[in-house]
Amino acid sequence: MFEPIKNKKIHQQVSEEIQKMILSGELKLGDKLPAERKMAEMLNVSRTSIREALRSLEIIGIIESRQGEGNFISENFDQVGLEPMSLIFTLKNGKFKDILEIRNIIEIEAAGLTAERISEERKEVLKDLLNDLINAESEAERVAIDKSIHYKIAEYTNNILIVTILETISSLMIYFIKDARLKIVKNLKVDNLLENMHKNIVNSIISGDKNKAKQAMKEHFDNVYLSIQDNEEFDN
Repeated sequence: MFEPIKNKKIHQQVSEEIQKMILSGELKLGDKLPAERKMAEMLNVSRTSIREALRSLEIIGIIESRQGEGNFISENFDQVGLEPMSLIFTLKNGKFKDILEIRNIIEIEAAGLTAERISEERKEVLKDLLNDLINAESEAERVAIDKSIHYKIAEYTNNILIVTILETISSLMIYFIKDARLKIVKNLKVDNLLENMHKNIVNSIISGDKNKAKQAMKEHFDNVYLSIQDNEEFDN
């Protein structure tokens, strides 16, 4: 299972060994790792090195420590990548528009792929979400449904990387501007603009028209840009 570790920074090699086993399929989501003492024996390293490696993996969301139970491979990788991306974003003086631009690029293509690949059953899910959005009674409810529609479109591309990247970017958006989605949704509520944009997106996807779906998503993001262009909070 594990291979003995030799020289250089031991805790980094332990971390790399665990990640290698995840990539190879030897360790799967939710798997419990051996006790620290057992891992130290198997890898021929100190328990301190094991703890340092596990701590570093826990910080980036790969390992989950459960009190009284032990260490497990995380079953939820939504936050993996957020910390390093947040650090890079901050050090490079990233702007909110940078987040919107990358979402724009990803989600326009995602809409086109989903239009090509969506099943009849999944079309019904999008129809139900659209209906829920139209009948939502509060801004908080609209935010939750808006997010669900965008996530479902990403999921229905059948491309796990698109989903993972979108989740990380969405987390980054929340990380830097509190209630960012809520503020955008409020701005787009005028004249039922929010509902109408999502109608165009969903109906285009359901029709199976790839280009029309991409255009509908582009128009959505164009309106998002317009809704925040004079808001100083989004310029920071």
